[in-house]
Amino acid sequence: MSDIARDGPAKIAAHAPLLVTGLPRSGTSWTGKMLEASGQVVYINEPMSPRRPPGGSPGVLDAQVDHRLQYIDPAEPRAWTSAFQATLELRFQAMAEIRSIRRPYHAARAVKYATAFAVGRHRNRRAMLDDPNALFASRWLASAMGVGVVIVVRDPVGVIGSWRQLGWKPHLEDLLAQGALMRDHFAHRRSDIERAEGSGNWLEQMCCLWNLGNEFVDVVRSEVDGVLVWRYEDLAFDPLQQFRSLYGQCGLDFSSGACDRINRATSSTVDAGHRGFAWSLMGGVSRTAFRQMDSRAAVTGPDQRLRPDEIDLIRTRTSAVLDRFPRSTG
Repeated sequence: MSDIARDGPAKIAAHAPLLVTGLPRSGTSWTGKMLEASGQVVYINEPMSPRRPPGGSPGVLDAQVDHRLQYIDPAEPRAWTSAFQATLELRFQAMAEIRSIRRPYHAARAVKYATAFAVGRHRNRRAMLDDPNALFASRWLASAMGVGVVIVVRDPVGVIGSWRQLGWKPHLEDLLAQGALMRDHFAHRRSDIERAEGSGNWLEQMCCLWNLGNEFVDVVRSEVDGVLVWRYEDLAFDPLQQFRSLYGQCGLDFSSGACDRINRATSSTVDAGHRGFAWSLMGGVSRTAFRQMDSRAAVTGPDQRLRPDEIDLIRTRTSAVLDRFPRSTG
């Protein structure tokens, strides 16, 4: 089984740094942690988040993130190129980080990443960014920085139900405020975005955001090399077989250790609970959206977070885009 790129299976160049992304609550943290089980990558948690933590760490990424779902303008990349060069080469910017420390946790996190970067360089590990905030930056990272990109697409009912449970807002104004993003990708959708934003209807806004994010994915996978697109439901329904394939495409070894860690993490009876960020010990202490879970049950059970009429509305509003990403299992 392989990714769902239009022109057949793609493959990421050996030893290329990696980015795991997709709209928030699409399963990127879970997917990233499953790839980290290889022991061949240094897991970097959401360096482009506008919140600190997990973002706002100049030692990890010495760049100013101004927007949720930040776009990187390919015509004006200077502020980003040197910052990402250091991150992808696992060079921790110690002085920049020291100047930003305000709390004991910041200091502890700095020590964690400084150590992980140094050990990763010594052992020839690859940087792996796990960051839904980098979805709209993924095209530039792949084409300009040589990053291999894994994009996770999740059924809109699952994404939107999770956002509702967490009380998140779509903030479409952040997209409208990014002139380069609108110019390069969404000029034809400006009136739709403005209409959804002005409606005050949260569900309509969420459908709009899901469509925009995955329309972007559809374009990127067809125009940029080194981009893999996987359905979250496929990975969750048959994790061992699907991750074996994904590992191969990413140039990672699907060792017995990786297989065992993935099996334990995807057959847990622990209730995931969709609680947002929490502490994880898998691969080292980190605060992510990752949860151990019975992954198959998570994608086969009914969604109780939305009313039937709301689910019908979501299906109507998103079906044209979702049809571009057919499931291959289940």
